[in-house]
Amino acid sequence: MDHTYAKVFRGTAFTSRSPQEVNALEDCLFCLDEEGVIRRILKPQDADYGTILAAYSETEKFHELAEGQYFLPGFIDLHIHAPQWAQAGTAMDIPLHDWLDTYTFPLESKFSDLNFARKVYQDLVATLLANGTTTALYFATVHKEASLLLAQICADKGQRGLVGKVVMDDKEENPAYYRDESTEAALADTESFIQLVQELNKTTKQGVYPVVTPRFIPSCTDEVLAGLGELAKKYDTHIQSHCSESDWEHNYVLERMHKSDTFALNEMGLLQDKAVMAHAVFLSDADADLFAETGTAIAHCPISNVCFSNGVLPASRFTRKGIDIGLGTDISGGFSPSLFDNIRQAVISSRMLEEGVDPSLPAAERGLPHSRISANEAFYYATAGGGQSLSLPIGRLEENYIWDVQVIDVNAPNAKLQIFEEGISMENLLHKILFLSHPENIRDVWVQGECVHKRT
Repeated sequence: MDHTYAKVFRGTAFTSRSPQEVNALEDCLFCLDEEGVIRRILKPQDADYGTILAAYSETEKFHELAEGQYFLPGFIDLHIHAPQWAQAGTAMDIPLHDWLDTYTFPLESKFSDLNFARKVYQDLVATLLANGTTTALYFATVHKEASLLLAQICADKGQRGLVGKVVMDDKEENPAYYRDESTEAALADTESFIQLVQELNKTTKQGVYPVVTPRFIPSCTDEVLAGLGELAKKYDTHIQSHCSESDWEHNYVLERMHKSDTFALNEMGLLQDKAVMAHAVFLSDADADLFAETGTAIAHCPISNVCFSNGVLPASRFTRKGIDIGLGTDISGGFSPSLFDNIRQAVISSRMLEEGVDPSLPAAERGLPHSRISANEAFYYATAGGGQSLSLPIGRLEENYIWDVQVIDVNAPNAKLQIFEEGISMENLLHKILFLSHPENIRDVWVQGECVHKRT
């Protein structure tokens, strides 16, 4: 039998089967083609295992994990404001509207300077890779050139980047120093940006993708929203925006449009299978049904929601409704670039939603029943759920999925995980990894079969 693989990896991996169930693939061989796609997974009991092992183990195509090392799928960050990396950790205690006007818009306006943009974006992409994030869905700024630069940096550093030139054309709602020149200019720049990124994608192994990105309804005129819906359809692009994020934003849309964000965005052609909406904390049942029906996904940003959204996403309820959910850091509404931190906060927030937080109320009235999510579900959101949200074959370690992985070393110097139990169950081991890992435990990171980060 003729076996020709570009690379063969040997080790134990964790991957989600469903939101509740994780598979541990123990001591398997993962056989990749030239494109970095997993063509075969062989278990030790499979007939070809010994043959493939003998054929590859002494070659440079073979990569074997050391003891205490494990493969996790690379994480997928579904919502991140790339320019805001420069202000991460700043002013986390003021309301959203004030935070945007006082800090965020002045910062984002500086990205007309490409040297400044390059410095921030190179640092951000390198940091995310070091934190195990192999795919990121980015809001850039209104500047076409700087947004294109971010896509180029993703291409160069080996991260799978989905990048949006942000659209903000409403002269009433946006500051004069930071907005699109006009509705026409916003649409022309978006179309040109889409074409340029699609051209760049032709020479980028792991893929970079243009994303149609109205910032949110308060920043955009009806004309630009409808025009962006048409561009997304014309070029078959991904779409992203914010939806029902905070009391202020949610109520603004109800007042202006006389309907919820969900129904307004849908009328503009902005809800579909390749659309990801950030936050979505205040969806009604009718809104949630429309998300499920259109295939629109939610980027759940649990750290940022604590600071800016005025609520906790009922993720468990939305998963039961069949809505795709992934995790987002929402830099810099969320302070941490790590999806490990957001996995932990997703679990914590869900427990607080279920138990309630006001101790003066009787226990039975304090929380929202059936709201908790398990560590397995949060892991699913960060991996398989993110891949499904983007309609890409990523986030799972299965045949015909792309080899995006992070190698976790539980014995990393100065970051050794507390595993004292002989014969610990695989599920308990995964939970220790999810709750206790630091960037020091991420030994190396692979995207599309290429090593893009190595901890020295």
